[in-house]
Amino acid sequence: MGRIAQGGRNWEGFGADPFLSGESAYETVLGWQAGGAQACAKHYVNNEQEHLRQEESSDVDDRTEHEIYVHPFMRAVQAGVASVMCSYNQVNTSWACENDRTLNQILKGEIGFQGYVMSDWGAHHSTLAAVAGLDMSMPGDISFGSGTSWWGANLTAFVENGTIAEARLNDMAERVVAGWYLLGQDENYPEVSFNAFFQNDPATNAHVDVQDDHFQVVRAIGAASAVLLKNTAGALPLRKPKSIAIIGNDSGPSSRGPNGYSDRGGDDGTLAMGWGSGTTNFPYLITPLEAIQARAREDRSSVSWFLGDWDLAGAAATALDQDVALVFANADSGEDYITVDGNEGDRKNLTLWGNADRLIAAVAAANPNTVVVVHAVGPAIVEAWIENPNVTAVLWAGLPGQESGNGLVDVLYGAVSPSGRLPYTIAKSAADYPAQLITGGNTDEIIRIAYTEGLNIDYRHFDAAGIAPRFEFGFGLSYTTFAYSDLAVWPVRQNDRTSAGLEAAWAAGKASPNVEGGSTALWLHRPAFEVSFTVKNTGKVKGGEIPQLYLHFPASAGEPPSVLRGFSDVLLNPGESRTVSLTLSRYDLSVWDTVAQGWRKPSGRFTFSVGASSRDFRLKGSIPV
Repeated sequence: MGRIAQGGRNWEGFGADPFLSGESAYETVLGWQAGGAQACAKHYVNNEQEHLRQEESSDVDDRTEHEIYVHPFMRAVQAGVASVMCSYNQVNTSWACENDRTLNQILKGEIGFQGYVMSDWGAHHSTLAAVAGLDMSMPGDISFGSGTSWWGANLTAFVENGTIAEARLNDMAERVVAGWYLLGQDENYPEVSFNAFFQNDPATNAHVDVQDDHFQVVRAIGAASAVLLKNTAGALPLRKPKSIAIIGNDSGPSSRGPNGYSDRGGDDGTLAMGWGSGTTNFPYLITPLEAIQARAREDRSSVSWFLGDWDLAGAAATALDQDVALVFANADSGEDYITVDGNEGDRKNLTLWGNADRLIAAVAAANPNTVVVVHAVGPAIVEAWIENPNVTAVLWAGLPGQESGNGLVDVLYGAVSPSGRLPYTIAKSAADYPAQLITGGNTDEIIRIAYTEGLNIDYRHFDAAGIAPRFEFGFGLSYTTFAYSDLAVWPVRQNDRTSAGLEAAWAAGKASPNVEGGSTALWLHRPAFEVSFTVKNTGKVKGGEIPQLYLHFPASAGEPPSVLRGFSDVLLNPGESRTVSLTLSRYDLSVWDTVAQGWRKPSGRFTFSVGASSRDFRLKGSIPV
């Protein structure tokens, strides 16, 4: 969930909001499993930092657990995810992979998950984990390469002596094979054709070409996800500049090539992927330097470059008298088994890497048209240079993958108008974030991490505490402008009356029943209200807008001031208008009642805002509930 801005594996998630993460998880599971492969939702749950991840207890209250951290997994279950991976950490002092509350009661009980729970690698701690909800042990041995197992003979003995019921053993097996049948893997399924650990072994690698047109998809995603944070006097898009200076190590290739560092555990050259077990090998990597030169050749532009980050005089000299200076910077992170430049998975701080602040300042002092491009795993503090008038544009390019340079060029030169929006808040100070990285401790003790911020993660905290961010959650500029109008909201009528009693009880303020699958019940999640409005492109170029709906709960709810409850994507030609419709369910209007253990509608007036970010509201209305 990106609870900690410095969290090492934040880049593997979808952003610092449960609704955003949930909808992204839902669509990812649908797409993945449509291809016939089992999806796995991970890491369940509260695995929010890498430091001592196997020696920490995330202490989370019940309401926060349900509304923030469990929600994305619930959406994955609703999409039919085959498996869920439990995490290394403890949750409220019980290991996540043998936690009866999170695995049996919440995941398999309230949510109704029917697939299997697998352990993270080495996160299995006892045979009795079977009773607490673990179904599959990975990689299978108690310690790597030991040849021993908590399952196997130990599990057999526990079943034979009655410690673990045979019915539970059957349930474990049934859950594992359920995914196999769900995805049709029992018939005409291709044999395994690769070996990730020995990729050049001809006996176990068929080298099947599965790339198809993926390069086009990756390029489009890279362009669509770029977030334009600053654009003074139309500095972007570039319009056939006569001369271009490209500055910074992040613009060019690594001296080792795209896969020279194991599991991408090195920061050398352009950053297109974080590090750790969530990585893969690049088939190739188009750098910004390569792609910008190709475009410059078309425009007859001259290109100079300087790839050093520490020789400020050399960088400034290269930028001097050029029509535009493009400065590249990055911030990397990953999994704790690799340390990069002293960063043990989690980032040590929120500054950009490689002398970036001083590099940007030096180039901006030499060139009044300095454009900064940042490749980053998450938020970074940019106060050192963001208000410098010579920094005319800032493009937050994320981790764009193998077509990095090409996707960037599409945005820099206006083939694509930027429509990306920040999935997290960029603060003015690291201290402004609600939760900080917990350091210290050792492998001989369990450190306690208290989630004292509760529901107020990321933008919710900034709103509740009245803290002004540098760039708010959901923010992003465009090369065009948009207008919002014609707001309307109405109840959605259902012909199906089988749940009329439950719906009436909910409307009266009673919590939903605490039964198996109760949190994913159809009546709770189907559309209850529809919100519509019109978005018009009032600018001069084609562009995409991401309208966002934020719900404002009544004061009795104890919720943050604004919570994301809907978003869409609309691509419009100049002057074109389109009606956008978003729906709200009863679940969307509910809070978790810790006493009744169900979803309850709080009393009072519900209002909402529609706009371009979590702080840029264009339309306001109320829900007729």
